[in-house]
Amino acid sequence: MHTLSGWHFLAQTEEANIFTYFGNSNLAGQTIVACLLLFSLVAWTIMIGKYLDLSRLRNLNLSFEGRLNQQRNVLSLNLGSKADALGPYAVLVDDGIDAFHRYEGGANERSLRVRMGHVENALQRGVAQQTIKYESKMILLGSIVTGAPFLGLLGTVWGVMDAFGSMALQTSATLQNLAPGVSGALLTTVAGLLVAIPSVFGYNFLLTQSKLLITELENFASSLADRIELEMETALDQDEEE
Repeated sequence: MHTLSGWHFLAQTEEANIFTYFGNSNLAGQTIVACLLLFSLVAWTIMIGKYLDLSRLRNLNLSFEGRLNQQRNVLSLNLGSKADALGPYAVLVDDGIDAFHRYEGGANERSLRVRMGHVENALQRGVAQQTIKYESKMILLGSIVTGAPFLGLLGTVWGVMDAFGSMALQTSATLQNLAPGVSGALLTTVAGLLVAIPSVFGYNFLLTQSKLLITELENFASSLADRIELEMETALDQDEEE
């Protein structure tokens, strides 16, 4: 008889699974688990898409930088509408050249200073705009990382509250009556952690990659400004010699 009871308990244990726990949850818990499932899909979509986007931008930057190093005169470039397709570095070059030619002054040191002021301001604005693109969707991913555990905890507390509340209305309270409600309530915490844990690793990795690309962008903008200034000074010296 004892053996049969043991086998019966084992059979009940083996039948318990995540779907059983979901069925034991209250309406609030089931709603929260469904929301967390949606957040998980959103988080994975953002992480995969952002990684592919950052990789694409980095490849474009490296390719354009290699081509730019072979160019003897940056100021003679005319990228126009092709700049966006060539990547952030190309956009900065186009912005800098456009700002340089916007001011029409004489070939003197004052004109050089004014033009370089326009170029540096244009490059700063360009870096700020590209930074926004690099960091796009990271706020949403960070919100999921922060909010998922708390949402899961809310479902657990709510479920446990309902479980104990229903026990108070019964004449006899047993562990078998309380366990289904508690197990269903704990499912929301598990779901919240399953959403938050991979998301926090992905968020930190993508944030590091974004900061690295932003630093490279700032360094490129600085070297581009130096190169434009050197080309302008060289042209000015040639005009004075003539």
